[in-house]
Amino acid sequence: MAYGFRSRGISLIGLIYIIVGVFIAWDRGYINVDLVRKFASALLAIFLWFLVLLGVDLHIHA
Repeated sequence: MAYGFRSRGISLIGLIYIIVGVFIAWDRGYINVDLVRKFASALLAIFLWFLVLLGVDLHIHA
């Protein structure tokens, strides 16, 4: 039986949908610079948790 190739990632249409959604949310004030900094700091703390345990400050400041 032959199966068609299908990628497991997000499609181009799905990526465009998300990018437009982020742009509109930014334009309408749902996303701002402070929120992006907090989110980036949280992601750094999640992926580099061992540095947090060593006392490294991963907060992103302006």
